[in-house]
Amino acid sequence: MENSTQESHLRPDNSVTYDSPYPMYAMALSSTQTRNRHHRIAVGSLIEEFSNRVDLLSFDPETLTLNSQPSLSFDHPYPPTKLMFHPSTLQKSSDVLASSGDYLRLWEVRDNSIEPISVLNNSKTSEFCAPLTSFDWNEIEPRRIGTSSIDTTCTIWDIDKGVVETQLIAHDKEVYDIAWGEARVFASVSADGSVRIFDLRDKEHSTIIYESPQPDTPLLRLAWNKQDLRYMATILMDSNKVVILDIRSPSIPVAELERHRAGVNAIAWAPQSYRHICSAGDDSQALIWELPTVAGPNGIDPISMFSAGSEINQLQWSAAQPDWIAIAFSNKMQLLKV
Repeated sequence: MENSTQESHLRPDNSVTYDSPYPMYAMALSSTQTRNRHHRIAVGSLIEEFSNRVDLLSFDPETLTLNSQPSLSFDHPYPPTKLMFHPSTLQKSSDVLASSGDYLRLWEVRDNSIEPISVLNNSKTSEFCAPLTSFDWNEIEPRRIGTSSIDTTCTIWDIDKGVVETQLIAHDKEVYDIAWGEARVFASVSADGSVRIFDLRDKEHSTIIYESPQPDTPLLRLAWNKQDLRYMATILMDSNKVVILDIRSPSIPVAELERHRAGVNAIAWAPQSYRHICSAGDDSQALIWELPTVAGPNGIDPISMFSAGSEINQLQWSAAQPDWIAIAFSNKMQLLKV
């Protein structure tokens, strides 16, 4: 991890770029390797019409090459709001990719083809569905996927059985993101400005651990620190701040990271370190932060800065390869070595 507050000017040997024919948003990094020891990356288009695309890329960390395979590309209804690979790290003959948009969809990824597995729809009417804003795959219980929707609900699916385990009215307004902490515990953020924690063993109650300082300022994204479940991070709409929360001390952030010069769009905790988090935003910057034990009076400075060509929409930190961070901006997906 680079330990410098100076901007890290990218050299050809520590970044790899993929140019797509269309704008990109959703992005996922596989937790397993292919047979030739490459890593799969899924990228989704952001086209404001029904017909969209998901492409699968193969990344070779030895040669620093990214290649797309036409046979591993498929049409997707509407732009996918999120993509995730199955969280299992076990080597297997095929991978499973999940996507959200109008519904939650599962896809089987083979060496040279992609086949739809299921379309999971909990809508009570066939004509209308409330779009899904996000979802999260439970790493401890991989049969569970939780989705968030603009209809104020979170839905927990048992994907093995293809049935809804439970559906909760989670917030007063649209739910924008969801994150698992434990096998039966998840959290969500909403346009109502709150972070709430739910336990499937007590569905009647939730715990509000943070609310926006300005009433009804939407919270857009939520990231739960898998290395230390006491901590989570969230971002506010049109705000340059990343808010770090300690669930043991509700309502008061333990840190606010305020060095972006425009709104923050994406956050990701380091998969191998509980003290590091990356954020990216409309200032075309991806910043890596090391959280101190105690924040000083002048705030916290990032330890690394990466500049992109335009506003960064999306960010993923590879669990399989923690030295690489993926960002999406305009029609490009870029891998950054940290």
